[in-house]
This record gives sequence, C-alpha cells and structure tokens, in this order.
Amino acid sequence: PRGMKRAAMGEPEKVKCSIITGFLGAGKTTLINHILTGDHGLHIAIIENEFGEVGIDDALVMETKEEVFEMNNGCVCCTVRGDLIRIISKLLKRKKKFDHILIETTGLADPAPVAQTFYVDEDVKAGCVLDAIITVVDCKHIMQHLDEKKPEGVVNEALQQVAFADRMLVNKVDLVSKEELSGIKQRLRKVNRYADMVETEKSKIDLKKILGIGAFNLTRVVEIDENFIPKDDAHSHDSHDSHDHDHDHHHDHKHDDAVSSVGITAEGNVNMEMVNYWLSNLLQTKGEDLYRSKGILSIDGSNDKYVFQGVHMLLDMATSAEGVGKPWQPGEKRVNKLCFIGKNLDRAALEKDFRACLV
Repeated sequence: PRGMKRAAMGEPEKVKCSIITGFLGAGKTTLINHILTGDHGLHIAIIENEFGEVGIDDALVMETKEEVFEMNNGCVCCTVRGDLIRIISKLLKRKKKFDHILIETTGLADPAPVAQTFYVDEDVKAGCVLDAIITVVDCKHIMQHLDEKKPEGVVNEALQQVAFADRMLVNKVDLVSKEELSGIKQRLRKVNRYADMVETEKSKIDLKKILGIGAFNLTRVVEIDENFIPKDDAHSHDSHDSHDHDHDHHHDHKHDDAVSSVGITAEGNVNMEMVNYWLSNLLQTKGEDLYRSKGILSIDGSNDKYVFQGVHMLLDMATSAEGVGKPWQPGEKRVNKLCFIGKNLDRAALEKDFRACLV
C-alpha cells in the first residue's frame, strides 16, 4: 500500500540512506544486528563493506527480515563508487520499495567517498537522498585512537570519522566512569562541535534517533538553531593562523590541533560574486582538508536565503526560492552562519576572507 500511496501522489518519495561508520570494534555490527532483528516495521536494506577476505557472519543474516548486500572488495575508498552505485541502482529497481538503506563502511574507511556518491551519480541522486552519517564511538578505546600518532601524510581514521559525523553514538558507556565519559565527550566536541551525541550501551538505540534525521537536508540546515555556532566559539585549539601551508609544525602536539570546527557568524549581506568565488576557491585549494561545510548566506539584493552543505570539494547550494526554508522576513536580522570542520583550518584566514565578501 505504501507504494500505491506514493504513486498516487505523483512524485515518488526518495529512499533515505544513512552511512554508519566507526572504528573496528566500536559496535557497528551490534548496531546493525539490533536494526536487523528489531521490531520497527521498516523494510531496510543493509549494504555491508567488510575489510578483509571473510564476509559478514552468515548467522547474523539468516534470521532477518531485512536484506544484506555485500561489497566484499576490501577497501571502500577505491572501488566503492562503482560497486555502491551498482547495488543501490539494483535496490531501487525492486518492486517492493525499501524504507531506508544503511551503508556500513568498514572500520578503516573515510566516509567521504560514500557520501559523495550521493552528489555525483545521477541515478542515485534521482532515487535516494543521503540522510546522515552516523559514527559509532567506542568509549573504552576512542581516546587512544584519537591520540594515535600517524606517519606524515597518513590519515587518522578515527579522527576523520568523528569529524564527519552528523550524529555520534557514544557507545559502551557502561565500560567507563562518569569522569572518563565527560572527558571523552569534551574531546569529541573539540573535533566536531555540531554533531548530536547519544549515549548507548551495546549499541542499543531507538531507531528514531538515527534514521530519518535529515542531516543532509538543506531545509534542516536553514532551521539550524542558535546553537549552530556556539557562543563560546573557543579559539584555544586553533594554532595555525600563520602557517596553514606548512604541515610539519603540527606533529609535535596532540592530534586534536589538526582537526577542528570553525564557526563564523556575521550580520549583513554578502556580494554574490565574491562569496561564490571565495567558496569555489576554498574548495579547490583546501577541499581535501575540508571534511564538512554548511552555511546560510544573506545575499545582497535578494530576499532569498541561500543555503549550502558540502563534503570535501562537492557543494550543494539552494535557495528559499527553490523551497528550501523561508525567505528573509521584513525586520528579521540577516545573519550569515557558516561552519567548517576539517584539518589544519586557518580560522583567522577563513573569517577574514569571508568578511571581505560583506557589502
């Protein structure tokens, strides 16, 4: 009946997709198990990507109503797009529509290539919408993963997974003390200030808290409340004002210096051409280090709100004229809000260059 209802409405509803990421052993498989066996009445497809020769545990799959598809080619980054696009296209052609598709990335992968699939492939874009990146964090071991010193040029995956998250499942809270938990949450907040955290034991969670949260929905970006950019936008971990091009400086101090969140709020209007040029240039030169970016812009000469959301070099922009949020209202304070999460971000330069676009 659900399919018929959609057909009657004309425009088929897009299938929501979520990416589940987290370090090896953080509890992703347990979470997927809960989803597979849970009594939630949803028809969910799970795309697994296991790192290594042995695929997913068959016992886990057999007892489920849901279906599990596997990309067993090891590393998700290299071959992921073709494989993922092929599987998603197949799922979309089925008669019985899925309510949700979950993509589980291996503990070694950077979620970006998976997220970018939803920006680059036309078929995937037409049938699916990226809902959120969910990162499962293992309380017991996360600190050592975050602090791990990596050789020059090697990515710290745990840091990257936290930086990319829209929602963090702070898992295994029963294995740490209250004080430890508080320290862990503070530390995660330092890397990613904008993701909601949900504390869990054995990855048990109400699915409403992780499915259908619309984190990549541009309309949601507009509704970002005042906490979008915290008032105490701390400058303490931004030590790269003068040497953002020289990465050798950062290997003596702790890793949290390298990955941080930068928030900018500025009242007034920006020049459309200048801000466009600035953003394109930023993505071209810094795209690799820029994990997530989102923002609301007030453009000079227009009452429409402009909203953008991006992963690395790929940026999606829309306006209230296209139905994303409401236009600026008479008497409403026109405030630009931007947020960037990434590696070696130069807060002072970002702020200065953005303010140069103000009229």
